[in-house]
Amino acid sequence: MECLKLYLVIPCYNEQEVLPITAQKIREKMQALQQRGKITADSKVVFVDDGSKDKTWELICALHKADKLFRGIKLAHNKGHQNALLAGMMTVRAECDAIISMDADLQDDINAIDEMIERCYEGCDIVYGVRCARDKDTAFKRGTAHGFYKVMKWLGVEIVNDHADYRLMTKRALAALADFDEVNLFLRGLVPLLGFKTATVEYERGERAAGESKYPLKKMIAFAMEGITSMSVKPIRLVTVLGFLIFAVSIIMLLYSLIRHLIGATVTGWTSTVVSIWAIGGLQLLAIGVIGEYIGKIYLETKHRPKYTVEEYLK
Repeated sequence: MECLKLYLVIPCYNEQEVLPITAQKIREKMQALQQRGKITADSKVVFVDDGSKDKTWELICALHKADKLFRGIKLAHNKGHQNALLAGMMTVRAECDAIISMDADLQDDINAIDEMIERCYEGCDIVYGVRCARDKDTAFKRGTAHGFYKVMKWLGVEIVNDHADYRLMTKRALAALADFDEVNLFLRGLVPLLGFKTATVEYERGERAAGESKYPLKKMIAFAMEGITSMSVKPIRLVTVLGFLIFAVSIIMLLYSLIRHLIGATVTGWTSTVVSIWAIGGLQLLAIGVIGEYIGKIYLETKHRPKYTVEEYLK
């Protein structure tokens, strides 16, 4: 392979505190890679502003004006991390040989870029950045993260453990990803479906360089639900199985009641009745909720609304 023309795609949402630090670190890394002949001199860094409410876009414009290494894409409206990431990749995919996606907070170790590029030169179309440890996470976050990956695999989703959205994708892999036209995006589950030759690169995830996390517990739960319902129909099948089980229990209870009636023991307590009503009612609401979640996703898909709108592209 000839020298790689590499673009870094970095989604940003209210990142004015960390962006100057990130830009400086990324500039140094890109310059070092260019000096060693690993990437071409016209490789770029693309910041995608996902409808930020602070001065993120003004900072991106200033970076672009000062150094043509940096480019900027401004979305017309906040569309969420996954859509912003996809917008960046799809906008620039025809201009480069490969893209590395990463977050703006510098928690992803930029030194892993070197090994990702090496794996690409070896013929890999997709290289996943994988955390080698979660020692810095709280016990709650570590436990929920491991539980999420286990649940996803149990549901039949092909997913890479401890991988977020830090990955390298070649132009060929990006072209295949462009064929996925779904609105409900969960890139961690979609990318493994592409196939191609893949590799993993381990790294230690650090602390945020500045600013606050944009993924509080509420958003993490919503993201997990998005992943589960976007990639698997097993929850609906579980509701069906649960329905059969409850029906079987009701038959047993019917036989039990008839036997009690025949032997004359007709006086029964109210506890079992109340518990049954609450249990069945709760399960019915749960089933309706699960089915409603999928119907809602079908509704969104059938409207065929655009996943994002690019307002401005600083080349």
